[in-house]
Amino acid sequence: MSQADDLGADLGASTERRLLRSVVQVARHAFGAAAASVFLVDPDTGELVFEAVAGEGDDKLVGTRFPAGTGIAGWVAASGQTMLVDDLRESRQFSTEAAESTGYVPDSIMAAPLFSGDACIGVLEVLDRGAFMPAREMADVALLDLLADQAAIGLELLTRLRATSPDLRSDKAMQLLAMAEALLANTHG
Repeated sequence: MSQADDLGADLGASTERRLLRSVVQVARHAFGAAAASVFLVDPDTGELVFEAVAGEGDDKLVGTRFPAGTGIAGWVAASGQTMLVDDLRESRQFSTEAAESTGYVPDSIMAAPLFSGDACIGVLEVLDRGAFMPAREMADVALLDLLADQAAIGLELLTRLRATSPDLRSDKAMQLLAMAEALLANTHG
C-alpha cells in the first residue's frame, strides 16, 4: 500500500468516525438521552466495536470491543431487530458486566440495527432516553430506525466513495459530512 493509499484510508476512517459522531449526537439530542453510541461489527471477528459515542463515556470508549452476541447490541446485531427495553433489570439480553466495564450502567436502552444490503454491519444505541424529555415509545422506535438507516446509508456511501478517484471521494465525502453536521447544528438551534 502506498503512502497516498494510507492517507486516503486514514481520511476515510476519520470521515466515517465524524459521520457516526454526528449521528450519535443527533440521536442523543433527539431523545433527550444520557448517551448514544454506534457499534460496528468487525467483519473478521464478529466483535462489536464502539465507533462513536456521545454523552456518558464519550472520552474513553471508542475502540472498545465486545464479543459477538454480547448484551442488547449483540442481540440486535444477531437478530437484525430493533429493541426497546425500559427496565434493563428485567432483560435477559442485557449484560450488566459489559455495561459496568464502560463505567455507565443505564436503566433503559433502545437499539436498532444498521444494515448494508441484508447484512447487519452495526448497531445504534440510545441509553436512558427521555432523561431530559418524555419518552414516546412507537415514535421513538420509528425515529431510532430512521437514524440507524441514515447512519448505514452514510457508511455505505463513504465505502463506495473510497472506491472512486481520490478527488471525487474527498469532495463528495466532505459534502456528505457537511450535510450531517448541518443537520446536527439545526437540531441544537
